[in-house]
Amino acid sequence: MKKISLLFISLIFSLFALGQTEKKYSTYYYQRVTLFEQLPISSDDILFIGNSITDGGEWSELFQNPHIKNRGISGDTTWGVYDRISILLKGKPAQIFLMVGINNVPKGESPESIAKDIQHIIQKIKKESPNTEILVQSLLPVTTKYNMFLEHTSRWELIPYINQAILRITKQENIKYIDLFSFFVNNDGQMKPEYTNDGLHLLGKGYILWKEIISPYLKSK
Repeated sequence: MKKISLLFISLIFSLFALGQTEKKYSTYYYQRVTLFEQLPISSDDILFIGNSITDGGEWSELFQNPHIKNRGISGDTTWGVYDRISILLKGKPAQIFLMVGINNVPKGESPESIAKDIQHIIQKIKKESPNTEILVQSLLPVTTKYNMFLEHTSRWELIPYINQAILRITKQENIKYIDLFSFFVNNDGQMKPEYTNDGLHLLGKGYILWKEIISPYLKSK
């Protein structure tokens, strides 16, 4: 009887572990990834990769360019991008604009750890699609003004250190770093309130500013 009970407990733990493995990321993550697997990418395409802040942008409409494609996933982390980047590289895109890391902050990761994760993404892109130009964008500031997303916004002072660590990585890897942070930040070190209504995500005015900052970096047909 004791052996049966132990076997039953072992089975329960095994099923739990399997469930945890299968649920590594959100259901939305898998919905988006399986869609991205079906959508074609060519060597003329420019990909925007990141989390909800990227996901929220209508990039092809903002730039009036059908070759610009949104590959953001709300809630994504550096690990999530690393795990899905290969499916985006099969078509050897012309450029990748990457911004990721803010969702690692609530996990307690250090700036150096976040930057190292981004370096692994960069190295993977270089290996699998060496002709793709990689442009890494800084994290945006956040603000506690709206008392929302406190796991992210309450640690606003950490973001400049993350950006400094990312900048060091881009220099090591000899790729472009785009400073968005300086355009969005207030004198108090937090995001200017006119660009957000929740402290983390952007309003339309914020996307227009983002577009203006990165326009000189886009390859034109």
